[in-house]
Amino acid sequence: MELLQLHYFRTVARLEHMTKAAQELRIAQPALSKTISRLEENVGVPLFDRQGRQIRLNMYGAAFLKKVETALTALEEGCREVADMAGLERGSIFIATPTLHRLSEPLSAFLALHPTVNFRITQASLEEMSRLMENGDVDFCFTAVPIDVPCIQRLPVLKEDVFLAVPPGHRFAAKRSIPLREVAHDPFVGYKEGYPFRKMNDEFCLQAGFKPNVVCEVDEPSAISSLVQAGLGVAFVGACKSDKKSPLIKLEIETPVCQRTYQLAWHQKRYLSKAAQLFRDFVVQYFADLQKESGTSSTLSDDGFSPAKNKRNPAV
Repeated sequence: MELLQLHYFRTVARLEHMTKAAQELRIAQPALSKTISRLEENVGVPLFDRQGRQIRLNMYGAAFLKKVETALTALEEGCREVADMAGLERGSIFIATPTLHRLSEPLSAFLALHPTVNFRITQASLEEMSRLMENGDVDFCFTAVPIDVPCIQRLPVLKEDVFLAVPPGHRFAAKRSIPLREVAHDPFVGYKEGYPFRKMNDEFCLQAGFKPNVVCEVDEPSAISSLVQAGLGVAFVGACKSDKKSPLIKLEIETPVCQRTYQLAWHQKRYLSKAAQLFRDFVVQYFADLQKESGTSSTLSDDGFSPAKNKRNPAV
């Protein structure tokens, strides 16, 4: 049994499509099919059920995949650990996040200090992040929604108020704050179904006693900003120091309390390289300094979160 066979098997098992797997692996499909067939001969049982051109992982394949994932993850972690022991300065950090909106600036600042570190970043849904974390495919997940996977360590790094953005000329554009229920009948610009913030924002509205009328669905914060300014509707937006130059009209939400906390999460049983540990410490300090500069205390309370200010900063 060869290591390459296991890598190929893992990809085919994930995609359950030989042509797509061959394209991702950048090899010819006949060569991939032969490799999988030889692996099945070595194992002694078929790992896939085949119906014409369709393949499905069977119960033998599912059981074998779990062991393959464990073996390949252990080998990958071993390579990284040996590299650390050898004192290599270069490192690789793998991150999954639903959006780079809050992570791009600390990434840039970290790379300015450590230009030899390599990053691999994937934009993923909450379900995908859970799978990547459980399989050991990423070092960190950066999200405002908790990941429900065993043995996950979560570190809150940024707590921000959520504001209501309104278009220029909106009836509330001159106000400083409003109860959320006042826009119960307004059209909303929101995230797509399944996007982590969508569920969170919908819950804010439910607490205010209404279901939002989402007329436009997107998957990036920058798109929300543009559509609100174009007058398509109102939207929930976060706020921190980097948003001070934003042209958006942001209103404080009096009720209910609308906040979200970004967390850096990692698997306790997976090896974290020196580069990954360095990045984790840097991100914590970066956001602590950011909150100090914006006037929010970065001291963590007993629950691990930064205490909210009594009065939100309307300039943010």
